[in-house]
Amino acid sequence: MNHSSFPFGSTVIDSILFRDAFGTAAMRSVFSDQQMVQRYLDVEVALAKAEAQVGVIPQDAADAIARESRLDRIDFDHMREETDIVGYPILPLVHQMVVMCGEAGRYVHWGATTQDIMDTAVSLQVRDALDAVAEDVRQLRAILAGLAQRYRDTPMAGRTHLQQALPITFGYKVAIWLAMFDRHQQRLAELRPRVAVVQFAGAAGTLASLGDKGMEVQQALAAELQLGVPATTWHVARDGFAEAVNLLALVTGSLGKIALDIMLMASTEFGEVYEPFVKGRGASSTMPQKRNPISSELMLAASKAVRQNAGLMVDAMVQDFERATGPWHAEWIAIPQSFILTAGALHQAKFALGGLIVDEARMAHNLGMSKGLIVAEAVMMGLAPTIGRQQAHDLVYDACRAVNEQGGTLAAALAAMPAITQHVERATIDRLTDPVNYLGLSSQMVERALALSAAIV
Repeated sequence: MNHSSFPFGSTVIDSILFRDAFGTAAMRSVFSDQQMVQRYLDVEVALAKAEAQVGVIPQDAADAIARESRLDRIDFDHMREETDIVGYPILPLVHQMVVMCGEAGRYVHWGATTQDIMDTAVSLQVRDALDAVAEDVRQLRAILAGLAQRYRDTPMAGRTHLQQALPITFGYKVAIWLAMFDRHQQRLAELRPRVAVVQFAGAAGTLASLGDKGMEVQQALAAELQLGVPATTWHVARDGFAEAVNLLALVTGSLGKIALDIMLMASTEFGEVYEPFVKGRGASSTMPQKRNPISSELMLAASKAVRQNAGLMVDAMVQDFERATGPWHAEWIAIPQSFILTAGALHQAKFALGGLIVDEARMAHNLGMSKGLIVAEAVMMGLAPTIGRQQAHDLVYDACRAVNEQGGTLAAALAAMPAITQHVERATIDRLTDPVNYLGLSSQMVERALALSAAIV
Protein backbone atom coordinates (compact mmCIF):
# COMPACT_ATOMS: atom_id res chain seq x y z
CA MET A 1 0.00 0.00 0.00
CA ASN A 2 1.22 3.48 -0.82
CA HIS A 3 1.31 5.17 2.56
CA SER A 4 1.80 8.58 0.97
CA SER A 5 -1.87 8.47 0.00
CA PHE A 6 -2.85 8.78 3.68
CA PRO A 7 -3.54 12.30 5.00
CA PHE A 8 -1.05 11.90 7.85
CA GLY A 9 -1.58 14.08 10.91
CA SER A 10 0.92 15.19 13.52
CA THR A 11 -1.23 15.65 16.64
CA VAL A 12 -3.81 13.47 18.40
CA ILE A 13 -6.47 15.79 16.94
CA ASP A 14 -5.76 14.81 13.32
CA SER A 15 -3.72 11.61 13.73
CA ILE A 16 -4.98 8.58 11.80
CA LEU A 17 -4.21 6.48 14.89
CA PHE A 18 -5.48 8.69 17.69
CA ARG A 19 -8.06 11.10 16.30
CA ASP A 20 -11.10 8.98 17.21
CA ALA A 21 -9.74 8.34 20.69
CA PHE A 22 -9.36 12.03 21.44
CA GLY A 23 -12.15 13.50 19.30
CA THR A 24 -15.12 12.77 17.09
CA ALA A 25 -15.60 13.03 13.34
CA ALA A 26 -18.56 15.36 13.83
CA MET A 27 -16.63 17.89 15.91
CA ARG A 28 -13.57 17.69 13.66
CA SER A 29 -15.88 18.52 10.78
CA VAL A 30 -17.13 21.68 12.52
CA PHE A 31 -13.55 22.96 12.76
CA SER A 32 -12.15 21.49 9.54
CA ASP A 33 -10.46 23.70 6.95
CA GLN A 34 -13.33 23.11 4.53
CA GLN A 35 -15.99 24.07 7.06
CA MET A 36 -13.98 27.04 8.25
CA VAL A 37 -13.66 28.45 4.75
CA GLN A 38 -17.33 27.66 4.12
CA ARG A 39 -18.16 29.75 7.17
CA TYR A 40 -16.02 32.59 5.79
CA LEU A 41 -18.03 32.37 2.58
CA ASP A 42 -21.28 32.25 4.54
CA VAL A 43 -20.37 35.46 6.35
CA GLU A 44 -19.26 37.25 3.18
CA VAL A 45 -22.45 36.23 1.36
CA ALA A 46 -24.62 37.20 4.33
CA LEU A 47 -22.85 40.54 4.48
CA ALA A 48 -23.62 41.22 0.81
CA LYS A 49 -27.27 40.28 1.36
CA ALA A 50 -27.51 42.51 4.44
CA GLU A 51 -25.93 45.46 2.64
CA ALA A 52 -28.25 45.05 -0.31
CA GLN A 53 -31.20 44.89 2.04
CA VAL A 54 -30.39 48.31 3.51
CA GLY A 55 -29.31 49.85 0.21
CA VAL A 56 -25.54 49.91 0.63
CA ILE A 57 -24.79 47.74 -2.45
CA PRO A 58 -26.98 46.81 -5.46
CA GLN A 59 -29.29 43.82 -5.02
CA ASP A 60 -28.08 42.20 -8.26
CA ALA A 61 -24.52 42.35 -6.94
CA ALA A 62 -25.57 40.60 -3.71
CA ASP A 63 -27.44 37.99 -5.75
CA ALA A 64 -24.35 37.33 -7.87
CA ILE A 65 -22.10 37.07 -4.82
CA ALA A 66 -24.52 34.58 -3.22
CA ARG A 67 -24.77 32.57 -6.43
CA GLU A 68 -21.09 32.44 -7.39
CA SER A 69 -19.34 32.09 -4.01
CA ARG A 70 -18.98 28.33 -3.76
CA LEU A 71 -16.54 26.25 -1.78
CA ASP A 72 -15.89 23.88 -4.68
CA ARG A 73 -14.43 26.80 -6.63
CA ILE A 74 -11.83 27.67 -3.98
CA ASP A 75 -8.20 26.89 -4.85
CA PHE A 76 -7.00 25.81 -1.40
CA ASP A 77 -3.36 25.46 -2.42
CA HIS A 78 -3.25 29.02 -3.74
CA MET A 79 -5.16 30.25 -0.70
CA ARG A 80 -2.65 28.56 1.62
CA GLU A 81 0.33 30.03 -0.23
CA GLU A 82 -1.12 33.53 -0.09
CA THR A 83 -2.14 33.12 3.57
CA ASP A 84 1.48 32.28 4.40
CA ILE A 85 2.46 35.65 2.94
CA VAL A 86 -0.43 37.81 4.20
CA GLY A 87 -0.69 36.17 7.63
CA TYR A 88 -4.51 35.92 7.48
CA PRO A 89 -6.80 33.89 5.21
CA ILE A 90 -9.48 36.49 4.42
CA LEU A 91 -7.64 38.66 1.87
CA PRO A 92 -6.61 35.55 -0.10
CA LEU A 93 -10.26 34.39 0.02
CA VAL A 94 -11.55 37.78 -1.09
CA HIS A 95 -9.12 37.77 -4.02
CA GLN A 96 -10.65 34.51 -5.24
CA MET A 97 -14.22 35.66 -4.57
CA VAL A 98 -13.68 38.85 -6.56
CA VAL A 99 -12.64 36.79 -9.56
CA MET A 100 -15.44 34.23 -9.30
CA CYS A 101 -18.12 36.93 -8.83
CA GLY A 102 -17.16 38.89 -11.94
CA GLU A 103 -18.64 42.39 -12.12
CA ALA A 104 -20.20 41.97 -8.66
CA GLY A 105 -16.78 41.24 -7.23
CA ARG A 106 -16.23 44.94 -6.54
CA TYR A 107 -18.80 44.71 -3.73
CA VAL A 108 -17.31 41.69 -1.96
CA HIS A 109 -16.19 42.38 1.65
CA TRP A 110 -17.69 45.89 1.51
CA GLY A 111 -16.90 47.86 4.66
CA ALA A 112 -15.60 44.80 6.54
CA THR A 113 -12.25 44.02 8.08
CA THR A 114 -10.52 40.65 8.25
CA GLN A 115 -11.31 40.09 11.91
CA ASP A 116 -15.01 40.78 11.31
CA ILE A 117 -15.22 37.81 8.97
CA MET A 118 -13.03 35.49 11.01
CA ASP A 119 -14.66 36.25 14.36
CA THR A 120 -18.17 35.85 12.97
CA ALA A 121 -17.18 32.57 11.33
CA VAL A 122 -15.81 31.32 14.66
CA SER A 123 -19.04 32.42 16.35
CA LEU A 124 -20.92 30.19 13.91
CA GLN A 125 -18.54 27.30 14.56
CA VAL A 126 -18.74 27.75 18.33
CA ARG A 127 -22.54 27.99 18.19
CA ASP A 128 -22.73 24.65 16.36
CA ALA A 129 -20.07 23.11 18.59
CA LEU A 130 -21.86 24.21 21.77
CA ASP A 131 -25.07 22.65 20.46
CA ALA A 132 -23.20 19.38 19.91
CA VAL A 133 -21.65 19.49 23.39
CA ALA A 134 -25.05 20.27 24.92
CA GLU A 135 -26.57 17.23 23.21
CA ASP A 136 -23.72 14.99 24.40
CA VAL A 137 -24.18 16.28 27.95
CA ARG A 138 -27.92 15.61 27.67
CA GLN A 139 -27.25 12.00 26.62
CA LEU A 140 -24.66 11.53 29.36
CA ARG A 141 -27.12 12.83 31.97
CA ALA A 142 -29.66 10.24 30.86
CA ILE A 143 -27.05 7.51 31.35
CA LEU A 144 -26.09 8.83 34.78
CA ALA A 145 -29.73 9.15 35.84
CA GLY A 146 -30.28 5.51 34.91
CA LEU A 147 -27.26 4.40 36.95
CA ALA A 148 -28.27 6.50 39.95
CA GLN A 149 -31.76 5.02 39.94
CA ARG A 150 -30.58 1.46 39.45
CA TYR A 151 -27.98 1.58 42.23
CA ARG A 152 -29.85 3.95 44.53
CA ASP A 153 -29.75 1.48 47.44
CA THR A 154 -26.51 -0.40 46.62
CA PRO A 155 -24.26 0.01 49.68
CA MET A 156 -20.54 0.63 49.33
CA ALA A 157 -17.74 2.26 51.27
CA GLY A 158 -17.57 6.03 51.09
CA ARG A 159 -13.96 7.19 51.15
CA THR A 160 -12.30 10.39 52.30
CA HIS A 161 -8.54 10.94 51.96
CA LEU A 162 -8.55 7.54 50.20
CA GLN A 163 -9.57 5.89 53.48
CA GLN A 164 -12.91 4.25 54.19
CA ALA A 165 -15.03 6.85 55.96
CA LEU A 166 -18.76 6.05 56.13
CA PRO A 167 -21.09 3.86 54.10
CA ILE A 168 -22.80 5.40 51.06
CA THR A 169 -24.64 3.94 48.09
CA PHE A 170 -23.25 3.74 44.59
CA GLY A 171 -26.35 5.54 43.38
CA TYR A 172 -25.48 8.42 45.70
CA LYS A 173 -22.01 8.66 44.16
CA VAL A 174 -23.50 8.69 40.65
CA ALA A 175 -26.10 11.28 41.67
CA ILE A 176 -23.23 13.62 42.56
CA TRP A 177 -21.80 13.09 39.06
CA LEU A 178 -25.25 13.71 37.57
CA ALA A 179 -25.76 16.97 39.46
CA MET A 180 -22.49 18.32 38.03
CA PHE A 181 -23.68 17.74 34.50
CA ASP A 182 -27.12 19.15 35.25
CA ARG A 183 -25.32 22.38 36.12
CA HIS A 184 -23.19 22.16 32.98
CA GLN A 185 -26.38 21.78 30.91
CA GLN A 186 -27.67 25.01 32.42
CA ARG A 187 -24.35 26.78 31.91
CA LEU A 188 -24.28 25.80 28.24
CA ALA A 189 -27.75 27.25 27.70
CA GLU A 190 -26.85 30.45 29.53
CA LEU A 191 -23.56 30.87 27.66
CA ARG A 192 -24.90 30.43 24.13
CA PRO A 193 -26.47 33.90 23.66
CA ARG A 194 -23.34 35.58 25.03
CA VAL A 195 -21.01 33.93 22.55
CA ALA A 196 -23.19 33.38 19.44
CA VAL A 197 -23.00 37.01 18.34
CA VAL A 198 -21.99 38.73 15.12
CA GLN A 199 -18.76 40.70 14.68
CA PHE A 200 -19.06 43.50 12.13
CA ALA A 201 -17.44 46.80 12.94
CA GLY A 202 -14.75 47.72 10.39
CA ALA A 203 -11.10 48.62 10.73
CA ALA A 204 -11.08 50.17 14.23
CA GLY A 205 -14.50 48.92 15.28
CA THR A 206 -16.44 52.14 14.62
CA LEU A 207 -18.20 51.15 11.36
CA ALA A 208 -16.94 54.45 9.92
CA SER A 209 -16.76 53.15 6.33
CA LEU A 210 -20.56 52.63 6.16
CA GLY A 211 -21.59 56.04 7.39
CA ASP A 212 -25.00 56.02 9.05
CA LYS A 213 -25.85 52.56 7.64
CA GLY A 214 -23.42 50.64 9.82
CA MET A 215 -25.79 49.62 12.61
CA GLU A 216 -28.49 48.61 10.13
CA VAL A 217 -26.06 46.42 8.22
CA GLN A 218 -24.81 44.86 11.47
CA GLN A 219 -28.34 43.99 12.55
CA ALA A 220 -29.31 42.65 9.13
CA LEU A 221 -26.12 40.55 9.02
CA ALA A 222 -26.87 39.11 12.46
CA ALA A 223 -30.41 38.25 11.38
CA GLU A 224 -29.14 36.61 8.19
CA LEU A 225 -26.78 34.37 10.18
CA GLN A 226 -29.14 33.86 13.13
CA LEU A 227 -26.63 35.38 15.52
CA GLY A 228 -27.12 37.95 18.25
CA VAL A 229 -26.15 41.63 18.04
CA PRO A 230 -23.44 42.64 20.54
CA ALA A 231 -23.63 45.81 22.61
CA THR A 232 -20.29 46.96 21.25
CA THR A 233 -17.51 45.84 18.96
CA TRP A 234 -15.64 42.92 20.56
CA HIS A 235 -12.44 42.87 18.50
CA VAL A 236 -10.44 43.11 21.71
CA ALA A 237 -13.15 42.08 24.22
CA ARG A 238 -12.64 38.31 24.17
CA ASP A 239 -14.57 37.27 27.26
CA GLY A 240 -17.19 35.38 25.22
CA PHE A 241 -14.83 32.89 23.62
CA ALA A 242 -12.78 32.71 26.82
CA GLU A 243 -15.93 31.82 28.75
CA ALA A 244 -16.77 29.12 26.21
CA VAL A 245 -13.42 27.37 26.55
CA ASN A 246 -13.42 27.77 30.32
CA LEU A 247 -16.85 26.12 30.39
CA LEU A 248 -15.36 23.25 28.39
CA ALA A 249 -12.68 23.05 31.08
CA LEU A 250 -15.44 22.67 33.68
CA VAL A 251 -17.17 19.96 31.63
CA THR A 252 -13.97 18.00 31.08
CA GLY A 253 -12.92 18.65 34.67
CA SER A 254 -16.07 16.85 35.80
CA LEU A 255 -15.31 14.06 33.35
CA GLY A 256 -11.80 13.85 34.79
CA LYS A 257 -13.24 13.47 38.30
CA ILE A 258 -15.51 10.64 37.15
CA ALA A 259 -12.61 9.05 35.28
CA LEU A 260 -10.41 9.13 38.37
CA ASP A 261 -13.14 7.52 40.47
CA ILE A 262 -13.66 4.78 37.88
CA MET A 263 -9.94 4.09 37.54
CA LEU A 264 -9.49 3.77 41.29
CA MET A 265 -12.60 1.63 41.69
CA ALA A 266 -11.47 -0.57 38.79
CA SER A 267 -8.05 -1.21 40.33
CA THR A 268 -7.39 -4.82 41.26
CA GLU A 269 -7.54 -4.15 44.99
CA PHE A 270 -10.94 -2.38 44.71
CA GLY A 271 -12.56 -4.31 41.84
CA GLU A 272 -15.88 -2.50 42.26
CA VAL A 273 -16.56 -1.30 38.70
CA TYR A 274 -15.19 -1.99 35.23
CA GLU A 275 -15.49 -0.31 31.88
CA PRO A 276 -17.51 -2.28 29.29
CA PHE A 277 -15.79 -5.38 27.94
CA VAL A 278 -14.74 -5.22 24.30
CA LYS A 279 -12.34 -7.92 23.11
CA GLY A 280 -8.83 -6.50 23.04
CA ARG A 281 -9.69 -3.14 24.59
CA GLY A 282 -7.31 -2.17 27.36
CA ALA A 283 -5.03 -5.11 26.61
CA SER A 284 -1.35 -5.02 27.47
CA SER A 285 1.40 -5.95 25.00
CA THR A 286 3.12 -8.04 27.66
CA MET A 287 0.57 -8.82 30.41
CA PRO A 288 -2.36 -10.89 29.09
CA GLN A 289 -4.37 -10.43 32.29
CA LYS A 290 -4.60 -6.64 31.99
CA ARG A 291 -7.88 -4.82 31.46
CA ASN A 292 -6.92 -1.17 31.51
CA PRO A 293 -9.58 1.56 31.91
CA ILE A 294 -8.84 3.14 28.52
CA SER A 295 -11.84 5.45 28.24
CA SER A 296 -11.22 6.89 31.69
CA GLU A 297 -7.57 7.45 30.85
CA LEU A 298 -8.54 9.36 27.71
CA MET A 299 -11.12 11.42 29.63
CA LEU A 300 -8.53 12.36 32.23
CA ALA A 301 -5.94 13.31 29.60
CA ALA A 302 -8.46 15.49 27.75
CA SER A 303 -9.44 17.26 30.95
CA LYS A 304 -5.81 18.22 31.57
CA ALA A 305 -5.31 19.54 28.04
CA VAL A 306 -8.54 21.57 27.96
CA ARG A 307 -7.66 23.05 31.35
CA GLN A 308 -4.41 24.36 29.85
CA ASN A 309 -6.30 25.86 26.92
CA ALA A 310 -8.69 27.56 29.34
CA GLY A 311 -5.72 29.35 30.85
CA LEU A 312 -4.47 30.24 27.38
CA MET A 313 -7.84 31.80 26.51
CA VAL A 314 -7.84 33.91 29.67
CA ASP A 315 -4.29 35.00 28.89
CA ALA A 316 -5.41 35.93 25.37
CA MET A 317 -7.99 38.33 26.82
CA VAL A 318 -5.19 40.78 27.59
CA GLN A 319 -5.12 42.63 24.26
CA ASP A 320 -3.68 45.98 23.25
CA PHE A 321 -5.82 48.94 22.24
CA GLU A 322 -8.43 48.40 19.48
CA ARG A 323 -6.81 45.48 17.62
CA ALA A 324 -4.47 42.94 19.14
CA THR A 325 -0.92 42.11 18.09
CA GLY A 326 -0.91 38.39 18.83
CA PRO A 327 -3.22 37.18 21.61
CA TRP A 328 -6.00 36.76 19.02
CA HIS A 329 -3.92 34.12 17.26
CA ALA A 330 -3.74 32.02 20.42
CA GLU A 331 -7.49 31.49 20.11
CA TRP A 332 -6.97 29.78 16.76
CA ILE A 333 -5.03 27.12 18.65
CA ALA A 334 -7.17 26.79 21.77
CA ILE A 335 -10.76 26.89 20.48
CA PRO A 336 -10.73 24.00 17.96
CA GLN A 337 -8.53 21.83 20.18
CA SER A 338 -10.74 22.37 23.21
CA PHE A 339 -14.00 21.54 21.46
CA ILE A 340 -12.59 18.46 19.74
CA LEU A 341 -11.02 17.14 22.95
CA THR A 342 -14.25 17.81 24.87
CA ALA A 343 -16.31 15.97 22.25
CA GLY A 344 -13.88 13.05 22.43
CA ALA A 345 -14.01 12.94 26.23
CA LEU A 346 -17.81 13.04 26.24
CA HIS A 347 -17.87 10.22 23.68
CA GLN A 348 -15.59 8.13 25.90
CA ALA A 349 -17.75 8.91 28.94
CA LYS A 350 -20.93 7.80 27.21
CA PHE A 351 -19.22 4.54 26.24
CA ALA A 352 -17.69 3.86 29.66
CA LEU A 353 -20.73 4.79 31.74
CA GLY A 354 -23.30 3.48 29.27
CA GLY A 355 -21.97 -0.03 29.71
CA LEU A 356 -20.41 0.25 33.14
CA ILE A 357 -20.05 -3.10 34.91
CA VAL A 358 -20.87 -2.74 38.61
CA ASP A 359 -19.82 -5.52 40.99
CA GLU A 360 -22.26 -5.12 43.88
CA ALA A 361 -20.87 -8.17 45.68
CA ARG A 362 -17.36 -6.69 45.65
CA MET A 363 -18.72 -3.40 46.95
CA ALA A 364 -20.35 -5.29 49.83
CA HIS A 365 -17.11 -7.21 50.46
CA ASN A 366 -15.05 -4.02 50.58
CA LEU A 367 -17.62 -2.41 52.87
CA GLY A 368 -17.10 -5.29 55.31
CA MET A 369 -13.30 -5.15 55.20
CA SER A 370 -13.03 -2.94 58.27
CA LYS A 371 -14.95 -5.46 60.37
CA GLY A 372 -17.46 -2.81 61.37
CA LEU A 373 -15.02 0.03 62.04
CA ILE A 374 -16.50 2.06 59.19
CA VAL A 375 -19.63 2.58 61.28
CA ALA A 376 -17.90 3.48 64.54
CA GLU A 377 -19.69 6.84 64.37
CA ALA A 378 -23.04 5.05 64.12
CA VAL A 379 -22.27 3.01 67.21
CA MET A 380 -21.17 6.08 69.14
CA MET A 381 -24.31 7.99 68.20
CA GLY A 382 -26.46 4.94 68.96
CA LEU A 383 -25.01 4.59 72.46
CA ALA A 384 -24.92 8.32 73.25
CA PRO A 385 -28.57 8.70 74.34
CA THR A 386 -28.04 5.95 76.92
CA ILE A 387 -24.55 6.62 78.30
CA GLY A 388 -23.69 10.11 77.06
CA ARG A 389 -21.86 11.15 73.93
CA GLN A 390 -18.35 11.52 75.36
CA GLN A 391 -18.43 8.23 77.27
CA ALA A 392 -19.79 6.51 74.18
CA HIS A 393 -16.97 8.04 72.11
CA ASP A 394 -14.31 6.84 74.54
CA LEU A 395 -15.70 3.30 74.78
CA VAL A 396 -16.05 2.93 71.01
CA TYR A 397 -12.55 4.36 70.56
CA ASP A 398 -11.18 1.67 72.88
CA ALA A 399 -13.14 -1.01 71.01
CA CYS A 400 -11.73 0.20 67.68
CA ARG A 401 -8.19 0.05 69.04
CA ALA A 402 -8.82 -3.48 70.23
CA VAL A 403 -9.93 -4.52 66.72
CA ASN A 404 -6.91 -2.86 65.13
CA GLU A 405 -4.47 -4.48 67.56
CA GLN A 406 -6.04 -7.89 68.21
CA GLY A 407 -8.29 -8.54 65.22
CA GLY A 408 -11.91 -9.61 65.32
CA THR A 409 -14.93 -7.44 64.67
CA LEU A 410 -16.16 -4.22 66.21
CA ALA A 411 -19.33 -6.01 67.28
CA ALA A 412 -17.34 -8.64 69.18
CA ALA A 413 -15.10 -6.04 70.80
CA LEU A 414 -18.12 -4.06 71.97
CA ALA A 415 -19.86 -7.21 73.23
CA ALA A 416 -16.82 -7.92 75.40
CA MET A 417 -17.12 -4.58 77.20
CA PRO A 418 -19.37 -4.73 80.32
CA ALA A 419 -19.70 -0.93 80.28
CA ILE A 420 -21.62 -1.37 77.03
CA THR A 421 -23.44 -4.68 77.50
CA GLN A 422 -25.06 -3.48 80.70
CA HIS A 423 -26.86 -0.88 78.60
CA VAL A 424 -27.50 -2.56 75.24
CA GLU A 425 -28.23 -6.07 74.01
CA ARG A 426 -26.09 -7.99 71.52
CA ALA A 427 -28.82 -7.64 68.86
CA THR A 428 -28.59 -3.87 69.18
CA ILE A 429 -24.80 -4.02 68.87
CA ASP A 430 -25.10 -6.14 65.72
CA ARG A 431 -27.60 -3.70 64.24
CA LEU A 432 -25.45 -0.67 65.02
CA THR A 433 -22.32 -2.26 63.54
CA ASP A 434 -23.94 -3.33 60.25
CA PRO A 435 -22.84 -0.73 57.63
CA VAL A 436 -26.05 -1.24 55.64
CA ASN A 437 -27.95 0.36 58.51
CA TYR A 438 -25.93 3.59 58.36
CA LEU A 439 -26.42 4.92 54.83
CA GLY A 440 -27.78 8.24 56.01
CA LEU A 441 -29.99 9.96 53.45
CA SER A 442 -28.15 8.52 50.45
CA SER A 443 -31.27 7.14 48.81
CA GLN A 444 -33.31 10.28 49.46
CA MET A 445 -30.55 12.42 47.96
CA VAL A 446 -30.59 10.25 44.85
CA GLU A 447 -34.33 10.78 44.50
CA ARG A 448 -33.97 14.53 44.95
CA ALA A 449 -31.17 14.70 42.39
CA LEU A 450 -33.20 12.69 39.89
CA ALA A 451 -36.25 14.91 40.34
CA LEU A 452 -34.22 18.10 39.87
CA SER A 453 -32.40 16.63 36.85
CA ALA A 454 -35.66 15.70 35.15
CA ALA A 455 -36.68 19.37 35.22
CA ILE A 456 -33.60 20.43 33.24
CA VAL A 457 -33.85 20.08 29.45
